[in-house]
Amino acid sequence: MTDDSEHPSQIEKVMVEISVLVGRSSLPMHQLLRMGRGAVIPLTASPNDPVWVLVNNHPVARGDIQLDDDKISVEITDEADVFDYLAGP
Repeated sequence: MTDDSEHPSQIEKVMVEISVLVGRSSLPMHQLLRMGRGAVIPLTASPNDPVWVLVNNHPVARGDIQLDDDKISVEITDEADVFDYLAGP
C-alpha cells in the first residue's frame, strides 16, 4: 500500500489556465499595431461590473473584484452562462 501524500493523484497533475476577464474592447487591427508601450485601451466595463472567470478560455463563473490592501482577488458570485459570455457586453 502506498502513502497518498507522497504520490499525488493524476488529477493534481492536470494544469489549467485561470484568467479573469475585466472588460472587452473592439478596435481595428491598424490601430492596435500603432499602439506602443503604455498605451491605454478603453474597456466596456465600469469598476463595479462583475467579471468573468475563465478556465482554459471557457467561462465557468462570474465574480466581483475585491481589493484588500495590496491584494486583488475575485469573489465568485455565480456560475457562468456561456450564452451571456458569447453575447458580449
